[in-house]
Amino acid sequence: MTTDLLLGRARELWIELAGAPAEFPPSGGMSVAVSPGSAMCPPLWTGAVVLGDAGMVTAPSAQVAELVEGAVRKLSPEGLVDVERLRELLPVLDVLGPASLFYLDRDGFLPVRGDAAVEEVTGVDDELATFLTCAGEEDVGESGMEDITSPAFVLRDGGEVVATAGYRVWPQAVAHLSVLVAPVCRGRRLARVVASAAVTHALAAGLLPQWRARSNPSKRVALALGFRELGVQLSIRVGEGDERRGRARRG
Repeated sequence: MTTDLLLGRARELWIELAGAPAEFPPSGGMSVAVSPGSAMCPPLWTGAVVLGDAGMVTAPSAQVAELVEGAVRKLSPEGLVDVERLRELLPVLDVLGPASLFYLDRDGFLPVRGDAAVEEVTGVDDELATFLTCAGEEDVGESGMEDITSPAFVLRDGGEVVATAGYRVWPQAVAHLSVLVAPVCRGRRLARVVASAAVTHALAAGLLPQWRARSNPSKRVALALGFRELGVQLSIRVGEGDERRGRARRG
């Protein structure tokens, strides 16, 4: 699959997630749409995605959309996901991201295998449940492992789970990857091994693997498997009304 086709499929996903008439401008640039029900970001937040040379923003209200449109006129697509630049132009209260967006087709996949066999878990597994509990709420939440709809792919050491991966099926036949490795086992390339098993499963099901990464180690895993970085996603909570005035007084 060419980069253009991969980019097109990725854009179709985020257009559907926007939940309102929205588009990535075909000639580049950015668009802003009002969408209180956007799945591009948390409820009542503003979501921004840049894929290729075009960006798309969803705002929870017409008032926020007007603020964002004013900022967009001063920004390039890359600036749309630059947190510091956005803070200069908008009353930003909270931020999630930015996160790089990677996609992979079958031809570009670089499978990785380790010394130990990866086990596919489709039912209740006490060791996996213990692993997720011990990993901590923050790491598990960041990984998204509790939200997967695929089997879990696990590596064990002495009977204990030390790494796992899976994916959640998103709209437009996208497989959103999740990976989690025990802190004491990181740096041993276990993430690549379990993620490779999950990607193999997703491709066999005819899905488009998506990898969303905020940290450099996560990005390195994606690149090692053949994923291509096509864009960036960012969510911000923009103040309006009393919140906005309060921020101005504090500044």
